[in-house]
Amino acid sequence: MKIRNHQDAEGSELNMTSMIDIVFLLLIFFVMTFKIVEMEGDFSVRMPLAGGGAASDPTDLPLKLRLRADENGKLTGMAMNEISLGTDFDKLRGQVVSLIGSTTPGDAEDGPELEIDTDYNLRYAYVIEAITAVSGYKDGDQVVKLIEKIKFAKPRR
Repeated sequence: MKIRNHQDAEGSELNMTSMIDIVFLLLIFFVMTFKIVEMEGDFSVRMPLAGGGAASDPTDLPLKLRLRADENGKLTGMAMNEISLGTDFDKLRGQVVSLIGSTTPGDAEDGPELEIDTDYNLRYAYVIEAITAVSGYKDGDQVVKLIEKIKFAKPRR
């Protein structure tokens, strides 16, 4: 069979330029909108077990932080090892520094342990502020770590 019109057969190419442009535009869009989120709240937190157990060694007792709340959930007072600190988280940090000082990076496993005892209706924002105050602070460009082992007592009703 003889094809008389050869020009029509050669003109059926597919132009890929616009498709490649769209692929690159999508790639640039996803690269520019990708947000790298820094890890926040990287704490070693141990929650209490369902059944109340006794302490394994009386000499290995943790520091105790008591957070009291009113009926609306507002923080009314803090006490660390029976020393009243009011509601000032800077006082709490100062008390921790005076009790334990700052830890070196290798001391996390052997460092002090803090047990946080809260009222049942205390707002979570106060608990997070207390954890922030006892876990460390920034001194210029350096981070000074205080307490990395934190556990929670059963909430009081």
